[in-house]
Amino acid sequence: MYVITGATGNTGKRIVENLLKAGEPVTAVGRSAEKLQPLADRGAKTAVGDLNDAAFLTETFRGATAVYAMIPPNAAAPDFRAYQNEIGLAIIEAAKNSGVQSVVTLSSFGAHSPQTGVVAGLYDFETNFKKVAEANVLHLRAGFFMQNFFGNIGLIKGMGINGGFPINGDVKMPMVHTDDIADVATEHLLKRDFSGQTYLYLANADLTMVEATQILGNAIEKPDLQWVTFPYDQAKGGMMQMGFSESLADAYIQFGRATNEGIMYIGYERQPEHKTSTSLATFAEREFAAAFQHAEMAPAH
Repeated sequence: MYVITGATGNTGKRIVENLLKAGEPVTAVGRSAEKLQPLADRGAKTAVGDLNDAAFLTETFRGATAVYAMIPPNAAAPDFRAYQNEIGLAIIEAAKNSGVQSVVTLSSFGAHSPQTGVVAGLYDFETNFKKVAEANVLHLRAGFFMQNFFGNIGLIKGMGINGGFPINGDVKMPMVHTDDIADVATEHLLKRDFSGQTYLYLANADLTMVEATQILGNAIEKPDLQWVTFPYDQAKGGMMQMGFSESLADAYIQFGRATNEGIMYIGYERQPEHKTSTSLATFAEREFAAAFQHAEMAPAH
């Protein structure tokens, strides 16, 4: 039995589907029975509960062949890093108490440092997992999700620019599609070809935001689309207007600073065999353009 946390999210859902296609028994973990139902209809066992509940997770993990562990986003968390640690420590306690031997986690590039804002909690997650000596753990240090650009559609439509993230336009950013993360996670869950505590960087390519904006602009027939780096204070205000807690907004600002100052890239290294398959151009043409078009046709509110 494979146990997949975050089973209704971008990576978790695809991992569950991949494992079911492979004929493997799967327990899909989530907070909503309704959202888990489509996976149950396809043959997955479901476990409904909160990821901060170590007792629930311990029982769910018990007897598992391997576990996929992730800390879901929470835009409203009043203390985002404390939230990350609450979930992370519950997962780690459950892994230890259940005796699970193989764990694949969703981590991030920049998880080598506690000075990386939204990624700092994943530094804690990786560091604390080292205390679970019984488990073999592979941390997938994923790049910047291509799907994050969906959040920029309103800005592009409303102001004719791409931006929002306080990241300088000439800084290279590793970019990855979440489907590719899920497929790599599935491969290693099935093979369980890792031992001790290790990590793997995942991205298709390292692109600047200027380069990424050119690719996105071409896909939506806006070849002159420009990347605009928002000042830190403006970026924070914009995120809070979108509903982010001040703690999360501050964490994103620190992420931007760490990116611009090179902290995110200390020790960053990808091997050619670990290059993921989906390019930003493919994402832009197949997904971003369609989402942009749909947004254009949506009625004004």
